[in-house]
Amino acid sequence: MRTPQPAPPAVKSSLSEQAFGTLEEMIVTLKLPPGSLWSEAMLSEAVGIGRTPVREAIQRLAEYHLVVIMPRHGVRIAEVNEQEQLLVLETRRELERLIATRAARRASAEEKQAMSAMAQALLAAGKAGDVVEMLRQYFLAKEFTARCAGNRFTEQAIAPLYTLSRRFYYMHHQELNDLSDVAGLHAGLLRAIATGDEAAAAAACERQIDYAATFAKRIITRGF
Repeated sequence: MRTPQPAPPAVKSSLSEQAFGTLEEMIVTLKLPPGSLWSEAMLSEAVGIGRTPVREAIQRLAEYHLVVIMPRHGVRIAEVNEQEQLLVLETRRELERLIATRAARRASAEEKQAMSAMAQALLAAGKAGDVVEMLRQYFLAKEFTARCAGNRFTEQAIAPLYTLSRRFYYMHHQELNDLSDVAGLHAGLLRAIATGDEAAAAAACERQIDYAATFAKRIITRGF
């Protein structure tokens, strides 16, 4: 039996994890702009963590398609490919449906209670219009739900897709001004999973991905 995990860890377990988390958010929120070039030393200074943990974090960021390692030239922040966002969502739809139904089936009572609290945090961030906080809560909720589904392969496969979706949304959220609606959809999915109803969880997942796909298509086709 799995040990109940009522909440995601508040503190990263290693310097490498801390470096990854900080750099990942800086990329998502465009503090490290797409296409910009950085040295390992510059990134180490930016996050205030030594070069060895930062080097490990960079390797993981490359696996997440967020950076391109250029031997002897540094690290380039990957550009955003708007068309590829639809492929990201196509893959997410299948993986996230699996995660939602399995989490509804397998999560403990404590984990489901934590999901309800996360739903409230998402709604609060959306109501406040705080996109950075909403995306932080999104990250915590998605990471936690995937863990609750009890399938490490699915958890590992979907993690980069969540990051790519968060960066795409941050880049374009002001164009649609829909933060409260997005927070509501994610909160609705968490609440559906927390009921233990697999069909409701799957339906909430479909609504969330349908909305995200519509958002992406509006961005891609603007100007036509």
